[in-house]
Amino acid sequence: MVVGTLKAASLALLFATPLALAAAMYTAFFMAPGLRRWVKPAIEMMGALPSVVVGLIAGVWLAPHISQALIGVLLLPLTLAASLLLCGVLSARLPARWRQPGREVLILLPLLLLVTLLTLWLPTLFIPDAGDWLPHYEQRNLLVAALAMGFALVPLIFTLSEDALFSVPASLGQGSLALGATPWQTLTRVVLPGASAGIFAALMIGLGRAVGETMILLMATGNTPQSQGGLFSGLRALSANIAIEMPEAAAGSAHYRILFLSALMLLLFTLVINTVAELIRQRLRQRYSQHEEQV
Repeated sequence: MVVGTLKAASLALLFATPLALAAAMYTAFFMAPGLRRWVKPAIEMMGALPSVVVGLIAGVWLAPHISQALIGVLLLPLTLAASLLLCGVLSARLPARWRQPGREVLILLPLLLLVTLLTLWLPTLFIPDAGDWLPHYEQRNLLVAALAMGFALVPLIFTLSEDALFSVPASLGQGSLALGATPWQTLTRVVLPGASAGIFAALMIGLGRAVGETMILLMATGNTPQSQGGLFSGLRALSANIAIEMPEAAAGSAHYRILFLSALMLLLFTLVINTVAELIRQRLRQRYSQHEEQV
C-alpha cells in the first residue's frame, strides 16, 4: 500500500506539473491583463471541486472511456506537444494584430481542442475497446487515478507557481527586456531561475496533497492491494485502505492497531513533504526581500 500510494502520487504529479507550470507561465508573463482577470479565477475555482465528485466522475465515466480510447489517451501527450511546437513555428507568420499577447490564445485553444478530439477519436475507428486487447488490463487502474488526481492538483500547483513567478522583482524582467532579450529568453533565463525555489515548493505541496488524497483513489483504482502492478493495474493507497477497513476493525485488535500505524505513516509522509516545502518558501521570501532592499 505504501508502494501504491507513492506510485499514484508520483504519476499524478507527473501529469499535473506540465499543465500547471505551462498555464502559470503563460498567465503570468504573456497573457493580457484583461484576459488574465477571467482565466486565473476560473482555474483556481477548479480547486473547489470536492474530491469525491472528481473520483466519482473518474470511476463511473472516465474509466470506461479510457478503456475504449486507450491508444488515443497514450498518444495525446505526443500530439499536443507536436501541435504546440508547430504553432510556435507558424505563429511568426500570423498578422501583427494576432501576435499580440492574449490574442493568439483565441486561435490556439480551438486548435488544441480539435487535435485532442481527433487523437482520441481516430484510433477507435481501427482498434475499438483497446483495453480489452491487453491481457491484464483493469478498467479502474493507476492511469485513471493519476489523470483524475492530476486534474485535482492542477489548480493548487498553478496558484502557487504563479505567485512565485510574480514574486520575482519586475525590475529584473524589465532590465532583461531593455538589454535586448526576447520575452521567452527573459522568462526562461531570468524569471524562471528566480522563481525556481517557489515553483519547487509548489510541487512539493502538490505531492503532499496527492499522498494524502483519499476519495479519488478510493473510487478510481479498484482498491487492489498489490505492489507489482503496472500502469493498467489496480492499486490500494494507505488513505483508501484506512477508509475501507476502519469501520470493520475491532477496537483494540491487531487489525485496528495496524490501521493506526498506516495513518501514522501517512501523517509522517505529508508532514515531511509540507515542512520541506514551507522551509523552501520561507527561504525564497527572505531571498527576494533582501534583493529588493539592495535594488
